[in-house]
Amino acid sequence: MQPEHELAVFARLIARRAQDEPDRIAVVFENGDLPAETVRNRDLALNGNQLAWELRRVDLRAGDRVAVMLRNHPEFVYAMVASSKLGLTTVPIDPRARGERLRYFLTFAGCHALVVADSTLSDPQAARVISETGIRTYALSTAEGRAQGLTVEGWPSLDEALQGPVRDDVGQHVESLNHPWLLSYTSGTTGDPKAIAFGYDRMLFYRLTPGFFGYRDDDVPYTGLSLIHGNALVATLMPALWGVVDHSVFSRWFTKSRLWDVCIEHGCTTWSNLGGIATAVYGEPPAPHDRAHRVRLVVSAGMPRELWGPFEERFGVRVLEWYGTMEGGFAINPPGVGPRGSFGKPPDGMIEMEVVDDDDQPVPPGQIGELVARPAGQPARVEYHGNPEASAEKVRGGWLHTGDMGWKDEQGWFFFAHRKEEGGIRKLGEFVPAGFIVRVLAEDPQVLDVHVYGVPARSRAPGESEVVAAVVAADPARVDATALFARCAARLERAYVPDYIQVLDELPKTATEKVQTRLLVQSFDPSSPRVFARDQALAR
Repeated sequence: MQPEHELAVFARLIARRAQDEPDRIAVVFENGDLPAETVRNRDLALNGNQLAWELRRVDLRAGDRVAVMLRNHPEFVYAMVASSKLGLTTVPIDPRARGERLRYFLTFAGCHALVVADSTLSDPQAARVISETGIRTYALSTAEGRAQGLTVEGWPSLDEALQGPVRDDVGQHVESLNHPWLLSYTSGTTGDPKAIAFGYDRMLFYRLTPGFFGYRDDDVPYTGLSLIHGNALVATLMPALWGVVDHSVFSRWFTKSRLWDVCIEHGCTTWSNLGGIATAVYGEPPAPHDRAHRVRLVVSAGMPRELWGPFEERFGVRVLEWYGTMEGGFAINPPGVGPRGSFGKPPDGMIEMEVVDDDDQPVPPGQIGELVARPAGQPARVEYHGNPEASAEKVRGGWLHTGDMGWKDEQGWFFFAHRKEEGGIRKLGEFVPAGFIVRVLAEDPQVLDVHVYGVPARSRAPGESEVVAAVVAADPARVDATALFARCAARLERAYVPDYIQVLDELPKTATEKVQTRLLVQSFDPSSPRVFARDQALAR
């Protein structure tokens, strides 16, 4: 392997950093009222090797897959180091996943091992699914779990693997940048989630992003976004591991009311906005902490145009807007350079972006079309695990078809409009898999037919939606909307519970039985007596 490529391999990077600056703080994991966890370069190397030794002991070999189902814990990064040392592939899994969705994530990727927290295993539904898959499972006892009296008895202990005697170095087993690194699930908005396969070559581009963001060596980036999300990986974790910022700070989970207090306590100078986060933060009552922080830059993907200026003025920050997808495509609008509302332009000479119509032909400035991208002068490449047909369709004509709709102005600045109708619903920066909601509601005796769609969010964040479940009821006059909301709340992650239930006599469909979502969006009226809001229904 060429020396300049050594640091593109995750575990080799960690080994180098531990050798050069072992005592330097890399990441701090903030945990609310509980003590923060400080991780130094040497901790990453040591604990990564401890877990790698254990995984090798149970006969995992290069090419096998390790699922990591954790919130923002140090052990998430340790697991990534361990997998990289052995040439295993890391499969991040949403820690909120339950039921058939969780089973699908574990089995479709063919995972050989799972790292999971006590909070997940304390849920009987999740524990049953994990047990039924037969995957070797390592349970993490967390500080917050212990505070709640949770235990991990009956499961192999991740803590014991990490805290046991110091093991011999297992070595480095990745010799090519094409070696599989990550298997990252999509949201599954048009069917079962797909899994994007990444090699270490992707790291060569990620290494450039701190420069695009304008990070300085004294910066302390912060995020409450989950490490399963590409945003947290690219904008917050990797800059700290490369040592191009002072260190980074993660919250176990994001709380809008605590954002500025966390930034003040930990000296953060940047933080990552996604979707409606900025709107939620701005909606908080004015407080002394609004300008008592050191934050100079908000690295944003979804700042509403109307909020941009007032947000900067109130909090004393500058907004850098950017766009990226896990499959590829990247653009950036540095502070004060492009027009407000634009997510920018792609890096010149590196990435090309265009807006095309349904025939994949470029459209004129100002006209909405699909955003497509490719490496400059090269065809786009995407690999969906086990799905060559979807891979080929995604990059037809040599361009990556993002599924995002947008436009560009006469000067070439790009703007986000919305997701394609078939592309699903985006809420708080994540695409909501409507199929899981449909399944839960369709199994209720009250419901004869159901279609889930999005309407523009009240926050007005670009591309953000609120979730509407349009149901055809067996007895429209006696629909128990409260019971339907409660059913969703009991069976779905909180973010997927519909914001509205709309009762219809029938769904508008084409001759081929395709629901005409456009008509539903146009006719949606939250004040209608046949539209029920979640917050009102569940408050009764």
